[in-house]
Amino acid sequence: MHRSDSIVLFGNMRPLLPLLLCILASNVATAKPNIVFILADDLGINDLACYGRTEHNTPNLDQLARDGMRFTASYCAQAICSPSRAAILTGKTPARLRLTTYLPGRTNTPSQKLLHPVINQQLALGELTLAELFRTNGYVTACVGKWHLGGRGFLKTEQGFDVYHPGIATTKPSEVEGGKGEYNLTHAAIGFIETNRTRPFFLYLAHNSPHIPYSAKKELVHKNRNAFEPAYAGVIESLDDSVELLLRALDAHGLRTNTIVIFTSDNGGLHVPEGPHKRITDNSPFRAGKGFLYEGGLRVPLIVRWPGHVPAGRVVDTPIVNTSWFATLCELAELKPPRDLEAPSFAPLLLGSAVRATRIFWHFPHYTNQGGRPGGAVRDGDWKFIVHYDAAMPELYNLASDVGETKNLAAQNPERAREMHSWLNAWIEKVNAQTNAPNPDFNPALFRQLYEDIDITRHVPTKATSRAHAQLLKWRKQMNAVVPKPRK
Repeated sequence: MHRSDSIVLFGNMRPLLPLLLCILASNVATAKPNIVFILADDLGINDLACYGRTEHNTPNLDQLARDGMRFTASYCAQAICSPSRAAILTGKTPARLRLTTYLPGRTNTPSQKLLHPVINQQLALGELTLAELFRTNGYVTACVGKWHLGGRGFLKTEQGFDVYHPGIATTKPSEVEGGKGEYNLTHAAIGFIETNRTRPFFLYLAHNSPHIPYSAKKELVHKNRNAFEPAYAGVIESLDDSVELLLRALDAHGLRTNTIVIFTSDNGGLHVPEGPHKRITDNSPFRAGKGFLYEGGLRVPLIVRWPGHVPAGRVVDTPIVNTSWFATLCELAELKPPRDLEAPSFAPLLLGSAVRATRIFWHFPHYTNQGGRPGGAVRDGDWKFIVHYDAAMPELYNLASDVGETKNLAAQNPERAREMHSWLNAWIEKVNAQTNAPNPDFNPALFRQLYEDIDITRHVPTKATSRAHAQLLKWRKQMNAVVPKPRK
């Protein structure tokens, strides 16, 4: 074709240009958004600089927060890993799933007043997962990293994921790897994105960081030597660096504007010594940490970026729970959700509208390795109600004036406490939750030693005296000693 012919042809098409541009714009507008869901493991609410931990170096996650929306009252469905992950992937409460603690769970011991209920040892195959829903609607799906929702026969590929890359949970830091296999997982995730960049994809990247045991590159430990826990700070910096690599890959393939990026944690940070680590992190001003129904165990960082849809730089204090992710992602991707979801979508909040906060319930019928006890909780507006199933005294806090849950207002507000307790009991019955039975081998002396002589929930790591820290290490040994050693 001669140049003059092409000019004539182009000229003949000019009347059609507005229609062609409308079609092109419509295709872009209706393209299914990609979803990258990055889940940290035991990352505390304060562990990023953008959440106030200025001693930690997290420039890339801080930038993600500036480019998107940051939540200050994002809650996990359970203050421990497996049930929280199950809630994200199914949109159902752990109590309904009968998966209410980590797998396989803590052994019953004489130090308990109550026995643990017998939980499911896997996420049932009959439960519809986000991966299954997205795959049915034309998405290619990948699970990279930690699963912790069942073994053989119940792995990721049985639960809707096309691609599965487990990685290694604990690695030796080197020039190319961190202490939690974060770079191996990130490169696998980038490879998945590159392979499927022309298709809509759902990527669930579940890091093992910063779960114990951990170690960091020597240069990062030195760089963070003034942090509360230098190795922990180094691990978080490596995690932050790995997130940058993933975001760069999205940009390199022109996927930034059509990809919803979510960064959050499965539960709160670990505030007591555990495993080889004498100290880990500090969740203050929030009380306690992983394994507890107090705010330090339930609040998690949450950052969401979707350019052109999620307002940049906005900080939101509306309470939401991660069980809502199923309904929320369905709405954002314009997919029809199943009818049996147990938490509402907060998509309008992400898109810039105000929404009314709903009540959030927790049922945690377990003793935990961190010192937590069986209990339930409700958040309703500014009010938080907690009841321990092995104690008679309920707890009531006003989080607007007492975010650290330091003043129990149940005695001053008995009607409010009774009302919230009745809501909790009704909800427990509604979801057919498992409850605790008395422990026939209960040893009151052991219970007093572990749960009454010392209040672990009041421990503030950064303010603990040397004497208090020594008492804490003694408690840790006692807590470990009551658990039967596994048979060889």
